[in-house]
Amino acid sequence: MSDQGSEPVSSEHFDVLIVGAGLAGVGAAHHLQRSAPGKSYAIFEARAEIGGTWDLFRYPGIRSDSDMHTLGYRFRPWTAAKSIADGESILQYVRDTAREEGIVPKIRFHHRVVAAEWSSEEARWTVEAERADTGDSITVSCDFLFVNSGYYRYDEGYTPEFPGIDSFGGTVIHPQHWPEDADYAGKRVVVIGSGATAVTLVPAMAKDAERVTMLQRSPTYVVSMPGEDPIANALRRLPLPARAVYPIVRWKNVLIQMLTYRLSRKRPGLVKKLVRKGVVSSLPAGYDVDKHFKPRYDPWDQRMCLVPDSDLFRSLSSGKAEIVTDTIKSFDETGIELDSGTRLEADVVVTATGLNLLFLGGMQVRVDGEEVDLTEAFTYKGMMLSGIPNFAFTIGYTNASWTLKADLTAEYVCRLLKHMDAGGYDICAPRISGAITEAPLLDFNSGYVLRALEHLPKQGAEEPWKLKQNYPLDLRMLRYGALEDGAMQFSRRVPAREPVAAATVSGA
Repeated sequence: MSDQGSEPVSSEHFDVLIVGAGLAGVGAAHHLQRSAPGKSYAIFEARAEIGGTWDLFRYPGIRSDSDMHTLGYRFRPWTAAKSIADGESILQYVRDTAREEGIVPKIRFHHRVVAAEWSSEEARWTVEAERADTGDSITVSCDFLFVNSGYYRYDEGYTPEFPGIDSFGGTVIHPQHWPEDADYAGKRVVVIGSGATAVTLVPAMAKDAERVTMLQRSPTYVVSMPGEDPIANALRRLPLPARAVYPIVRWKNVLIQMLTYRLSRKRPGLVKKLVRKGVVSSLPAGYDVDKHFKPRYDPWDQRMCLVPDSDLFRSLSSGKAEIVTDTIKSFDETGIELDSGTRLEADVVVTATGLNLLFLGGMQVRVDGEEVDLTEAFTYKGMMLSGIPNFAFTIGYTNASWTLKADLTAEYVCRLLKHMDAGGYDICAPRISGAITEAPLLDFNSGYVLRALEHLPKQGAEEPWKLKQNYPLDLRMLRYGALEDGAMQFSRRVPAREPVAAATVSGA
């Protein structure tokens, strides 16, 4: 069922404009309503539905790659038995939150923000959006602009140039644009890729396809975990309210994620052995684990792939699926020839080859008439940009659940707004004083990150300019840390002076 918001009106003004009605945007609206109930706001959503990523992706088997006790909102307990949830359940969770919180009427669907210009003289943003349904251009203003559009490019995924692919006589599908009428029952399927999307697709498609081959150029770390959290489900059987159980399970999982990541960075050899042991125990004796599951990089140099209840390994063990580690020489009419000389016959090819990033949804940003080069800006506390006033964005963790950081970011924005009101301030902006050591925004070597780094802002080597990947440290800084820290500058609007009228001199 489609969620419909109220109809847009031009030349409106809001205290806060939220961009994006996905997991982060709906969460931001909740925090704003709870912590600053007097603030007027709207949400501009480029698509026709609530849900963002979880509404966009429709490929078979789509699910979370984090547990829902940390991917879910802090303020809304995840109560379903499945901890690794399917995409439809996550989408329903986000939409239920929006409806129950009264957020839906605040959403303007089909509104894609294309430009925003800040005026120091007026202490406000003028925001331009294009309506996808009518082609109209809409202009509104706001005191604070809060972007929750994620960093994936929604209109296109990433597909390398494969030699001869135009000659292939079968069906080629990118998971980001999965057709509703896709038919692979009883057919030979090749899934190109080794990341989270590929390891999700293979067992899901293997249920109906004649055979599914996962063709990977190089292996990825794959770890199995239970689809249901036994501790969470045991605690739910006790006479305790959900709001008492949820924080316990949430913190248990936060600490496990954090300790696993830290161990991976400090003792990569040990983690490699533990991951390999888990894979060996899940596959038939004699399976070539090192060829297909031994990456060339250390754990967490790229995001690990999570599979619930060993579903990928069970598909491989049953013979319904296989992994081929090789490189593509060329496509032809009936399949793929590999550089090793092996040939894969295929009726359907799925290019699970990655995503493209698009910071701030590609919007143009101007400050006092000057276009901002976002690649020259530094991130402040992982959520604001140096020199850009009254502006925040949400980027989640690469080594943990996205929503952990999204919740903290929204809480901080609300604290900031309340502090400005209490102090009579109109403007807040992080400013750099002195030299700063720069580093790439994301310390991650996944392909989608490396392809986009030159188009992203930078981070510094020290606080508050460093983007942390540590929830407890961010919790301390964003929920409890000082707002006036020397880098964040607060000021009042200074309107332009009215021109002095020329005096009239009467002649004698």
